[in-house]
Amino acid sequence: MHTTTVDPNHIPVRQALDEEVARAELYGVLATLYYAPPDDALLARLRAAVTEAPVAGAFLEEPWRALVARAREASADAIRDEYEALFIGVGRPAVHLYASHYLSGFLNDKPLAALRDDLARLGLARSDAMPETEDHIAYLCEVMRYLIAGDDAAVCNLTQQQAFFARHLHPWVPALCDAIEREPQSRFYAALAGLTRAFVAVEAQAFDML
Repeated sequence: MHTTTVDPNHIPVRQALDEEVARAELYGVLATLYYAPPDDALLARLRAAVTEAPVAGAFLEEPWRALVARAREASADAIRDEYEALFIGVGRPAVHLYASHYLSGFLNDKPLAALRDDLARLGLARSDAMPETEDHIAYLCEVMRYLIAGDDAAVCNLTQQQAFFARHLHPWVPALCDAIEREPQSRFYAALAGLTRAFVAVEAQAFDML
């Protein structure tokens, strides 16, 4: 059984010419930045990232440029404070990062059980090093990265990607982005939400065309 963790080394510093590599890298970026605030080294990689798409005017170019711009203008401490204010908070977070909250209104509810069943069928398990439940947005993005870039062709293919995305990401991620963008203290993570929303829209359109 493959144990899925969040890898903090997915920030692209060069243009990815292969579309599948680019998709996997971007899911890795989302997983990394939603899992924890970036440290100085990770923030430096993001600040050094290219902001021009391989094709001029590409749909994700502007939201990616906005995220890199926010990274360049903010300190690691400021982004950490924003992360804690949004996603940790005192008592309860301002914004939940778990699918169950958006799909059922409760944490650790039926959507999490359904997700665990699907992960088991894919031969995937949450690493013991990750304290969050499997319906955390970072974990789900890392699963998508694995389904794109993994070596097991029986699992890592477009059919599995489409099914997992349609069931466990597309129904609720736009609502997460809305919640992040509504918070007045959200700056870096508002830009991340904008990129997330655009990427999910691109993914949904591409899967609809299959």
